[in-house]
Amino acid sequence: MVFQYIPLATAFIGTTIAAIWDLKTTEVPDQLPYIMIAVALLFYGYQSFIEWSFWPILNSVIYGLVFLGFGAFMYYIGQWGGADALILSAVGFLLPVAPQGFTQNILPFPVSYFINTFIVGAVYMLLYTFVFALRDRKILSGFVTDLKASVNVMVIGAVGLFILFYVAGLNINKIFYGSVDFTRAFYMSLYPLFSVVVLYIVWRFAKSVELHGFRKRVPISKLKVGDMLLSEKKLIGVTEEQIKALKNSNKTHVNIKLGVPFAVAFPIALLVTLFYGDLILVLINII
Repeated sequence: MVFQYIPLATAFIGTTIAAIWDLKTTEVPDQLPYIMIAVALLFYGYQSFIEWSFWPILNSVIYGLVFLGFGAFMYYIGQWGGADALILSAVGFLLPVAPQGFTQNILPFPVSYFINTFIVGAVYMLLYTFVFALRDRKILSGFVTDLKASVNVMVIGAVGLFILFYVAGLNINKIFYGSVDFTRAFYMSLYPLFSVVVLYIVWRFAKSVELHGFRKRVPISKLKVGDMLLSEKKLIGVTEEQIKALKNSNKTHVNIKLGVPFAVAFPIALLVTLFYGDLILVLINII
């Protein structure tokens, strides 16, 4: 029945529009997630009425509010924009249960989508920042300089971590195998050490991109609605009134911060959850 796919269609179309809008303007209008939430409440409200059960609307509200709470937290600490929080919440309202006819997830569908969003988002952000950095030599130069400056810290930290992992490996061997195997403990310590070193380098790269690429000094005359001031901790764009106030001040230039259009991760994560399932299982198998 086509009627049952209304929430899924709304979620996919809504997140796709948000992704395109974010890529083009770095700003997603609040009206879009509000419409998505309204569709969800009408749909599950009607379903609760015809089934004479409060569970459809209750499930929608629970997941929607939980996602909204998490999104608000990410917004408060300055990691997400307000639109990202609302889009995640809208998907929670729309898809509190798994749509019929798609891959069955081990975890509840909203939980699978939530986790997949962050896995997909992490991969997407790395690719985005890498491509962004390739287009600007200043970023790569800054990253190399920063990495050279911290090489002593990396070496000392790697040695310390290797000793820690090696001792832990010896203890694990003794507990699970009943004997101390120095060779096995050595190889067991290499994987977590390699993982930590790679994560550190990725973190330094991300910081270099943020410092040298995602900051820009612009004349106030060229400031646009939606641009994010570097002085603002939260990811919120300037309004027309704020721009007018800045133009009337003595300032001529302001520093703005750029960012990764994260809304792209929402429709991709939705497709992955529908047709693949739980990405967390892939990570567990790798580990």
